Amino acid sequence: MAAATPAPIDAATSTGWLRVTQVRSGIGTKPKHRGTLRALGLRGIGRTNVLPDRPEIRGMLARVPHLIEVTPASEDERGAR
Repeated sequence: MAAATPAPIDAATSTGWLRVTQVRSGIGTKPKHRGTLRALGLRGIGRTNVLPDRPEIRGMLARVPHLIEVTPASEDERGAR
């Protein structure tokens, strides 16, 4: 179970959206890490949220890479928002 860091996604394959899944618990982490998970819309292990690929979101993802897994979102996921 390796946590994926927000990998640079090239412009050719980028959809502009990221699927973020919480893979580890926020219990026992720093309060700022727990707050970042909440701001990302993640409330527990296995929860997923589709977020826009923007610098402020990337900054939040960089704060908690050990707790999340990041993958590009597909077109149908983006439309479901």
